[in-house]
Amino acid sequence: MLRAYLFETNNKLVFKLCKGFNFLQSLIKIQFLYFAPMKKFWKTLTSKVIYDNPWIQVRHEEVINPNGGNGIYGVVSFKNIAIGIIPLDEDENTWLIGQFRYTLGEYSWEIPMGGGKKEHTPLAAAQRELQEETGFTAASWTMLMKLHTSNSVTDEVGYVFVAEQLTAGETAFEDTEDLKIKKLPFKEVVQMVLRGEITDAISVAGILKLAALRKMI
Repeated sequence: MLRAYLFETNNKLVFKLCKGFNFLQSLIKIQFLYFAPMKKFWKTLTSKVIYDNPWIQVRHEEVINPNGGNGIYGVVSFKNIAIGIIPLDEDENTWLIGQFRYTLGEYSWEIPMGGGKKEHTPLAAAQRELQEETGFTAASWTMLMKLHTSNSVTDEVGYVFVAEQLTAGETAFEDTEDLKIKKLPFKEVVQMVLRGEITDAISVAGILKLAALRKMI
């Protein structure tokens, strides 16, 4: 059956003929395009570095916002990428790292994680972090996800990997690290997230993504 409909785009009425299932596909596409907001962009007027160390840089910027108003923006730019790893053994156990987080003033249980230099691949950084924090090396690696950790204030990019076929070895903690390692069934770690006992954003995202892929939630 042929169907006809009218839609408006760029202030013009357009007549369209569609047949069968293509009618529904086309209508959904047109509705999405029609109702989607017009793209508006920020404009940077000035940018000044107000703090810099080996890990982050903080900029103060004067801007014009997408609605045309003047404003300011503080941007925290990370010099490393964020890396998280979910190690899994053949019995579906995993390992969490516990440490005191200075910024929060709280103790935190997290997946093994750290920072990787931008000139290195995320996988190479993940392999190094897993060995340093747990002692494990892994024969099988899967990139689970890419994420932006807090995109309203920082440009930090994170990657989460699943590491399997593990071989035990020695840890290599950094001088600033006082870490505890805990082995748990992965299904229990999922419940820790759901109970609010794990709050680190990269850990929560990675654990729930893997749990969803395995139809555990």
